Amino acid sequence: MRALASKRIVFIWILAAVVLGGALGGCSSSSPQTGLEMYPAANLPQGVQDSAQTVVEAYQFAVANPEIMQEIPCYCGCAPMGHTSNYACYVSEVNADGEIVYDDHALGCSICVDITQDVMVMLQEGKTVEEIRPIIDQTYSRYGPSNME
Repeated sequence: MRALASKRIVFIWILAAVVLGGALGGCSSSSPQTGLEMYPAANLPQGVQDSAQTVVEAYQFAVANPEIMQEIPCYCGCAPMGHTSNYACYVSEVNADGEIVYDDHALGCSICVDITQDVMVMLQEGKTVEEIRPIIDQTYSRYGPSNME
């Protein structure tokens, strides 16, 4: 009997989490997998949603954390496209009404996604943006010039 009661409690907690998650689905929230602020995947363009999980997570993180990602350069050669940070590989602009205009560049660029994934890992390790930036510079500068120079 005790095991059945425990299973019911666990089921109720899971159900509550699913319902609450659905109610908050339109808001940016912390991901239980990463502990980082993540934009809801369901709000991303279908092409992004249909991509590899690492790409989806990179878009989710970049959209939810512009203040971080605008401080991180990209080294994939995207500066001629007008990109001025790694953030620009994901977001072209945010309109006055809050509408996000996505850039699909990162859909096909593993360097952009790898940089974002590295930033996510280092944040989870407790590093600050000031600590992360030189590591990104050192790791990725071999691929080309920074788009923040």
